[in-house]
Amino acid sequence: MAHFKCTARNAAGQLVTHVVEAEDRSGAAHIITSRGLTPVSITLELIKSDLLEQINHWHALNSLSLADMMLFSRQMHSLSKAGVPLIRALQSLTESTRNPALAGALKDITKRLESGSPISQAMNQHKKIFSPLFINIVNVGEASGELDQAFLQIANYLEREKETQSRIKSAFRYPTMVIIAISIAMGVINIYVIPSFKSVFDRMQAELPWQTKLLMTISNFTVSYWPYILGVLLALATIFIKYINTTNGRLQWDWLKLHIPGVGSIVERSIMERFARSFAMTLSSGVPLIQGISIVSTAIGNSYIASKLEQMRIGIEKGDSISRMARSTQLFPPLVIQMIMVGEETGNISEMLLEVADFYETEVDAELKNIASVIEPFLIVIIGIMVLIMALGIFLPMWNLSRVMH
Repeated sequence: MAHFKCTARNAAGQLVTHVVEAEDRSGAAHIITSRGLTPVSITLELIKSDLLEQINHWHALNSLSLADMMLFSRQMHSLSKAGVPLIRALQSLTESTRNPALAGALKDITKRLESGSPISQAMNQHKKIFSPLFINIVNVGEASGELDQAFLQIANYLEREKETQSRIKSAFRYPTMVIIAISIAMGVINIYVIPSFKSVFDRMQAELPWQTKLLMTISNFTVSYWPYILGVLLALATIFIKYINTTNGRLQWDWLKLHIPGVGSIVERSIMERFARSFAMTLSSGVPLIQGISIVSTAIGNSYIASKLEQMRIGIEKGDSISRMARSTQLFPPLVIQMIMVGEETGNISEMLLEVADFYETEVDAELKNIASVIEPFLIVIIGIMVLIMALGIFLPMWNLSRVMH
C-alpha cells in the first residue's frame, strides 16, 4: 500500500488536502469520493516508511531465486493434486513462503481469486515475479482442468534451469576468482608496494630500466588521479548500463555475448537448450505453436536470439514449415534441423524438441568440462607477463646497484 496526497474540493467548494493509503491512484480517488469530496489532483507521496518498504521490496525481488519458484510450483502441484481448494492452498503458501516479495504477490493473488479473477489473470498483475511462460502454462492448465500438471511441468522445467545455471556458475567460478585476485593484487601493488620502492630508487640516482619507469609511471598516475579514474569508470559504467537498456543496445550486447571467444558458444548453446525445453513444454501443455514461440522468445533471456525466433514465427505464420524457418535463422546445426524435420513428419514435435534440448545439454556439459583447460593457459600467460614485468621493474635496479657496489 502506498500513500497519496489528494487535493480535493468539499461541498462548499473549498480546497482541502488529505493523505490516504491505497494500492494505486484509482483506489485513492475512490476513497476521496466516498468521503463526499471531489478530487482535483492525486500525487504519490513518499514518506520514510514507504521508502523503506520499497527498498525491502526491491531487495526481496532481487533475492527471489529459481529455487523459490521451483519450491512454490512443487507445493502448488502437491496441494492441487491432493484436492486442496486453490484459495486455501495459496493462503497456506503465503504464510510459509520466506521471500517477502513472493509472499506479498501470493496474498494479492488470493484476494483477486476471492473476488472472482482466474489465477492466471491474477498472476499477470505480478510480471516481475511470474514470467509470461509461467503465466501461460498456468492459464492452459486452468482452462483444461489440469492445474496440478501445469505446476508440475513448471517445477520440472525450473529444476532443469537451475541445474544448468549451477553447472555454468561452477565452471566459471575458478576463472572469476583468479581475475578478481589479480585485480586486487594489481591495485595493492600500484598503491602501496611500488611507491615504497620509489624513495629507494630516488636515493640510488641511477638510470632506471624501462620496466621500472613503466611501473613508476603507472603507480604515480594511479595514486595522483585515482578519484578521476574512479569517476571515469563510474561514468562509463552508467553510460554502458543505460545503453544496454535501450532496444538497440540490448540487441548488440546480446549479440556480443554470443561471440566472446571460448565463452560465446557455451552461452549460445545454453540459451538454445532453454528455448527447446521451454518450447516443448508449451506445446505439450496445449499452447498453440505460434503463441508458444512468442512466449518462449521473451523467456530465453537474449534479445538477439529472440529477434531470430520472431522471424521464425512470422515465417511459420505465413505457412512455412518449422524446419525450413529454423534453417533460415542459422541458429540451429544441421543435426538439430534434421531432428525437427523428423518431429514434423511424425507429429511429435514436442518430443523431438526435448531431444534437441538434451542434445544441447550434452554439448554444454562437454564445453563446460573443457572451459578450465581453455581459459587456464590464458590466465597463466597473463599472470606470468605481469609477474615478469613487476619482478624486472623492482629487482633489476637493485641487481644493477649490487653489481656497481662490487
